[in-house]
Amino acid sequence: MLRGRSLSVTSLGGLPRWEARLPVEDLLLFEVAWEVTNKVGGIYTVIQTKAKMTADEWGDNYFLLGPYFEHNMKAQVEQCEPVNDAVRRAVDAMNKHGCQVYFGRWLIEGSPYVVLFDIGYSAWNLDTWKGDLWEACNVGIPHHDQEANEMLIFGSLTAWFLKEFNIDKEAGERQIYHRYCMERASVHCAHVFTTVSEITAIEAEHMLKRKPDVITPNGLNVKKFSAVHEFQNLHAMYKARIQDFVRGHFYGHLDFDLEKTLFLFIAGRYEFSNKGADIFLESLSRLNFLLRMHKSDVTVVVFFIMPAKTNNFNVETLKGQAVRKQLWDTAHSVKEKFGKKLYDALLRGEIPDMNNILDRDDLTVMKRAIFSTQRRSLPPVTTHNMIDDSTDPILSTIRRIGLFNSRTDRVKVILHPEFLSSTSPLLPMDYEEFVRGCHLGVFPSYYEPWGYTPAECTVMGIPSVTTNLSGFGCFMQEHVADPTAYGIYIVDRRFRSLDDSCNQLTQFLYGFCKQSRRQRIIQRNRTERLSDLLDWRYLGRYYQHARHLTLSRAFPDKFHTETTSPPMTEGFKYPRPSSVPPSPSGSQVSSPQSSDAEDENEEERYDEEEEAERDRLNIKSPLSLNHVPRGKKKLHGEYKN
Repeated sequence: MLRGRSLSVTSLGGLPRWEARLPVEDLLLFEVAWEVTNKVGGIYTVIQTKAKMTADEWGDNYFLLGPYFEHNMKAQVEQCEPVNDAVRRAVDAMNKHGCQVYFGRWLIEGSPYVVLFDIGYSAWNLDTWKGDLWEACNVGIPHHDQEANEMLIFGSLTAWFLKEFNIDKEAGERQIYHRYCMERASVHCAHVFTTVSEITAIEAEHMLKRKPDVITPNGLNVKKFSAVHEFQNLHAMYKARIQDFVRGHFYGHLDFDLEKTLFLFIAGRYEFSNKGADIFLESLSRLNFLLRMHKSDVTVVVFFIMPAKTNNFNVETLKGQAVRKQLWDTAHSVKEKFGKKLYDALLRGEIPDMNNILDRDDLTVMKRAIFSTQRRSLPPVTTHNMIDDSTDPILSTIRRIGLFNSRTDRVKVILHPEFLSSTSPLLPMDYEEFVRGCHLGVFPSYYEPWGYTPAECTVMGIPSVTTNLSGFGCFMQEHVADPTAYGIYIVDRRFRSLDDSCNQLTQFLYGFCKQSRRQRIIQRNRTERLSDLLDWRYLGRYYQHARHLTLSRAFPDKFHTETTSPPMTEGFKYPRPSSVPPSPSGSQVSSPQSSDAEDENEEERYDEEEEAERDRLNIKSPLSLNHVPRGKKKLHGEYKN
């Protein structure tokens, strides 16, 4: 906002960084999103993680606008009075005219200010705002479409708030014709149109009839450990906790070696086809066949972390964890008794008679413990009682392909239809802890504007599967010479048939299962190296460029900048690891070529070779790139670089 003039930016998902400095002390930055303090999907993570970087740049002139929900306000926001006079007047004016507007600080890194609108409280004005929308854009909204109505109320309240500064316009939504019209209208009304990835840029150009001005990839706040291999230690620690859960879940059928068991997972909104759960399940069926046919001693346990309607925990699942705990307590009790007898014997200078060190009571206790593990039913494929069990897409597919967790299955499946929580009595782990404990994240999405789940895996050093129909997958193809060698498996869902894509995913999974433990360690090291590419410190430049471009278009008499985006990362690409031989086919799996005897020196040698190659080619790491378009850029008179 500058001197009462209008400024608008539209984004379909969301990122830049550039050296020219904005006169932020003379500007106010408003960022509008439905997921401000309101977790629905990945956009919440975008906003939350980007907030610190933006707050560092804009200070108290940065405001986030979102919807008010009482439970979110209590848990995430510290209510306070606006310090900025203009903001305080706008909030007071709206509250006096029948609205309910809340102001405070969001309790996340950066502590940005938030302005939250109570949607339900302002629903009395819905018909008027529908009329305004029809008059402005010829877009009508059906009365039964609650989500679109809420979006219209939110957009209208946002416009009302901004009009208190003499600023206007709204943002649109998607799908259904009236939503499509709203989105298209917002795109064409915006000074600058941004989108999150190349794949959504292509979509927008064809469907919304406007090519995005800036592509803004999503980032994360990457925190490096002081010890290089600390993330490997965390993997081992959290893997042990997942193993504990598996011991309980599969009690009575635990005839597989947990040290040769791989943990795979898929997580996200329950969109069966969009998120690729359909192709994943079919691939698991084929993987199960391959592992059994080749008599592999590897077992794969797959978790589906996708929230669905349930009415409580599955009794059999709770019983499994209770049995596991009881067995642990029994073993611990016998161990204490055994240790005391051994200690007393050694004090007397005797070697105890092992035949007598366990008495009849001990044997009885152990027999009872063994008896409690007897089970006639198979381990459940879901941890909760599903409300729509008979029609649930995942469970229906499991029944069709016959993955029932039988003893002969090398692939076991567990549907956990609830977000993970450290307070759960079943699997007491936060999502980040769970991800670190797994071996591979699988996200074969058919539609994914960006894809935060594989990105989160990457910064934690966990390999993942993505597709070339996701923004993340396209980004990695562009910036990494051999993504598979770095633990980023990219399934071709754009140019291959569904069956071919399924076969490719199966081969990726089977190749991963054939890796030795040492190979997986090397691959995790490589995966974690890619985290710099996803750091907001690097990717934030694209958001900054979008703001500069917006100011230059909205206020051409005061700001000038080149219209071209800062160079994406031209001249930089992660090279193929030296230990991976060239492959004749781009689709061939490039597993780390090493043996169990290979030690850390191989990786250190690779680091040195990679750095030497970068120096020879004059290539800088992403965080040291200083991509600023050449030429003079005047910003507000004296502001230039």
